Amino acid sequence: MEAERRDIVIVGGGLAGAGLACMLRGSGLKVALLEAVGGPRAAPPGYDERGLVLSPASRRILTALGLWEALAGAACPVEHIHVSERGRFAFTHLSAAGEGVDALGHVVRARAIGEALQAGLEGEPDLDWVAPARVTAVEPEAGGMTVRAATDAGERCFHARLLVVADGAASPSRRMLGVEVEEKDYGQVAVVCSLTPGRPHRNTAFERFTETGPLALLPQREGHCVCVNTVAAGEAEAVLALEDKAYLAQVQERFGYRLGRLRRPGRRSSYPLRLVWARRQVGPRWVLLGNAAHAIHPNAAQGLNLALRDAAALAEGLWQAARSGADPGRSELLDAYRAAREPDQKRIRCLSDGLATLFYN
Repeated sequence: MEAERRDIVIVGGGLAGAGLACMLRGSGLKVALLEAVGGPRAAPPGYDERGLVLSPASRRILTALGLWEALAGAACPVEHIHVSERGRFAFTHLSAAGEGVDALGHVVRARAIGEALQAGLEGEPDLDWVAPARVTAVEPEAGGMTVRAATDAGERCFHARLLVVADGAASPSRRMLGVEVEEKDYGQVAVVCSLTPGRPHRNTAFERFTETGPLALLPQREGHCVCVNTVAAGEAEAVLALEDKAYLAQVQERFGYRLGRLRRPGRRSSYPLRLVWARRQVGPRWVLLGNAAHAIHPNAAQGLNLALRDAAALAEGLWQAARSGADPGRSELLDAYRAAREPDQKRIRCLSDGLATLFYN
């Protein structure tokens, strides 16, 4: 089978992969985006109902991409942050006014971000979105990487000058490359649902540290909140099985009454919490991106923002290569990207893992 030639093949259509594809619009680089589930107009499972906190830097990135206008109506500004620890009277309060900004961040549902990214890619002439496409092999080849994928129409084979692996923390493509990871199981599960507070949230994000993990209430439009309730892994099944009234009572007891009586919980979903850190993020004509490179504890709400900063830095290098006619998969470009991003990545890892260790041990 003759390989279809592309400058870049991106494996994974989630935030990191689709985000990078958006950033490369207009660069002239020929891109194939391979997503295991759905199609260009169907949000993949990674885009769920979780409330994600976009930092001001992430908002600037999305604005530059022309995507923020589509998200603004669904985004709730965070004007205050309230951090406390259960059993102690002290707390920390931050305000946008005190920091001289209009918002400390914005809470947006993951699905809304996914829809905006995919809308931004519709009709892009240099993009081939292939979905569903399950990658079955990645192999080095002279001048690039060969990527084989099973699709509804049969196997397709691509030759890429650069392979970008962005297919999640459990990344099958990363395993095919032989990249080892460092893993740390926090023994916790995040139980996520929407609920309605008895008092106005006033655009305040609450994070309360408890003996079993953090409990966060993130403000949403129309007065709702997203509740992220971290529980011990051994208790997660029982917590998910609770009746709504009993579950609300548990959350209320852990959070307190700063927002009055909590009510009207939505459907609960759960996410095991662990650190996954690739021992190598770049190699000969490949780079890992997003959770495939680093999945961190969500206690500092930095995973999504870190992935966007990584994608923006990689896109900048690829744009420079496109302008000069250079090879987008050359080792100098990938090494420069890795060196530029390593300090920020290590800082965020230390922050999230340090908080987990400090409060839960």
